[in-house]
Amino acid sequence: MAAAKRNILVTSALPYANGAIHIGHLVEYIQTDIWVRFQRLMGNRVVYLCGDDAHGTPIMLRARSEGVAPEQFIARMNQEHREDFARFGVQFDCYYSTHSPENEALCYMFYERLKAGGHIVHRDVEQFFDPVENIFLPDRFIRGQCPNCKSPDQYGDSCEVCGKHYSPTDLINPKSAVSGAAPERRSSRHFFLHLEDFRDQLLALIRGGLVDAAVANKLEEWFGKELKDWDISRDAPFFGFPIPSEQNKYFYNWLDAPIGYLAALAKNLGGEAADAEEYWKLDDLEVYHFIGKDIIYFHALFWPAMLMGAGLKPPTKLCVHGHLTINGEKMSKSRGTFINAAQYARHLDTQWLRYYFATRLSASPADIDLSFEDFCNRVNSELVGKLANLISRAAPILTRLLEGRTGIVTADALPVLNEFRNAESQIAMDYDQRNFAAVTRRICALADKANKFVEEQAPWSLVKTDEEAARGVLTAALECGRILMIYLKPIIPEMAARVEKCLNIRPQSWRDIQNSMESHVINPFEHLTGRVEERKIQAMLEENKTETTTAAAPGIPATPAVPEEPLAPECSIEQFSAVDLRVGRVIHAEAIEATDKLMKVEIDAGPLGKRTVLAGIKKACTPEELTGRLVIFCANLAPRKMKFGTSEGMILASGPGGKDVFLLSVDQRATPGQRVH
Repeated sequence: MAAAKRNILVTSALPYANGAIHIGHLVEYIQTDIWVRFQRLMGNRVVYLCGDDAHGTPIMLRARSEGVAPEQFIARMNQEHREDFARFGVQFDCYYSTHSPENEALCYMFYERLKAGGHIVHRDVEQFFDPVENIFLPDRFIRGQCPNCKSPDQYGDSCEVCGKHYSPTDLINPKSAVSGAAPERRSSRHFFLHLEDFRDQLLALIRGGLVDAAVANKLEEWFGKELKDWDISRDAPFFGFPIPSEQNKYFYNWLDAPIGYLAALAKNLGGEAADAEEYWKLDDLEVYHFIGKDIIYFHALFWPAMLMGAGLKPPTKLCVHGHLTINGEKMSKSRGTFINAAQYARHLDTQWLRYYFATRLSASPADIDLSFEDFCNRVNSELVGKLANLISRAAPILTRLLEGRTGIVTADALPVLNEFRNAESQIAMDYDQRNFAAVTRRICALADKANKFVEEQAPWSLVKTDEEAARGVLTAALECGRILMIYLKPIIPEMAARVEKCLNIRPQSWRDIQNSMESHVINPFEHLTGRVEERKIQAMLEENKTETTTAAAPGIPATPAVPEEPLAPECSIEQFSAVDLRVGRVIHAEAIEATDKLMKVEIDAGPLGKRTVLAGIKKACTPEELTGRLVIFCANLAPRKMKFGTSEGMILASGPGGKDVFLLSVDQRATPGQRVH
């Protein structure tokens, strides 16, 4: 009996409508789109929703600075965002906006139900007020000296230098980022959602699978004390929805942003707010929210509490991902690595980025790194050299020498094809669990076997003596290529469509993996994808570079000062030269569960043999992300006995620690055991 088809509603977090989509944003939208495409390929019913978070003081001020009404500004941004997502093949069923009549009606519905349930409380709050602009200032629009490390020009809620979180009123010498004036403290009546009312329900939800185990452990820390009330109001002037029966009070946009998921659903249904509510209540509906780890609190506590308080079921799953670094560092305008979606698309194939992100993404919320060296290597060696290779070699030969007609697969290829088809269940499981890195590894391993088979059979030579035997080999190669492209279709849909066109077959679904192509004439071969040229990457980075400045525009951080650290004891050149650095390939890695930092890493050091290193990089990457990677390690460090084993070297990395530890890049042409100078 065939498995019942699932009914799934999927959302990505709503991008804020005050700027362009950049490649850091695209991690989430590409991840979500891949998962949605896979579910559809399996035959499941999926509705994928998103839209702009279009309210708030920053948008109001940005529109004012451009001399347009906020409504005009957000309409322009909405169109730009739609175009950016389309460039990268991210397809929504509905991409909407929180500034909509459906969202307004839903916000009022939520508020009235929460209020009737006794979950809304109010009290006076002291805030900073800009006496020049006559507005209460959001935390990110206040700058001052960090009360902890004393670094200058920090945001009003956290320090980018030491990472300390604090209240804006704790800042030393605060100033408005809007006018530059010293802000005044003023008291105002605010409205709050009393989260503690939902403690037991929220804790049960978190323990019941709302998030993966690693995230759940972090969330449970918040239940060690009383949950903080959530401020849901802002004072005029504010661009947003007014609170009913209140003067000069507006809903904070973090209230109406998640409700925007339901508003987009209502729009997609072509109905009213009530229609979205009824759909959300369907017994078989699964709700998946894809989000970044920086907004877990909102989606794991605040949003489920709102839903339950309004009589709606909470989400089924929060799919949490990490942030993006570029070449091991935060995106930087001065280095040209703060890359907008449109800027990338002007220089490079957008399918390349989809593929590369897939090779790095797992269910872990760990940050992922876009190393342009690794990017070139993976696209050129895997996407071009392995995955496109079967079709791009076999199809032209078949068309040129054998009238383009496929035949009966040669018997010698049947074991390879059986292996391709038998991989279906594991690849499907990896897709469903969002372990796309494992998906790409398995697919590349299959491609290696098929390419080896074609090399051994050499149909380009065989055709000279036995045309039908050559036809059988080429047909097998195309059949392998067809199955590979079904597996890859969620990741690189454009390339998969080109393969379907070349093979002259209908759009493939997951069930076609177990089927075979009938003998027929294929279409003339057309180019599938090209190789990455380093000069194009450099051109993109150079074009994107801007000068680093010390002054910051409103809402944009200036370059922070770095606190001084004491210099380590002096060493001689002889001592430094004694360090022997070598290249090693990670052949196995596993987290040591009893520690927060350590990972056990087995390294192939070529002629030096294998080494086991206990490395403090557990928070920086997952074992899956590390396996297969080239690293630099100190090969002549004396073995050190530790609680969890003996460490036979040290992997080189940099950074302040924790998740901000970055392995040093290694030229992918390097060989294990090679010395690094």
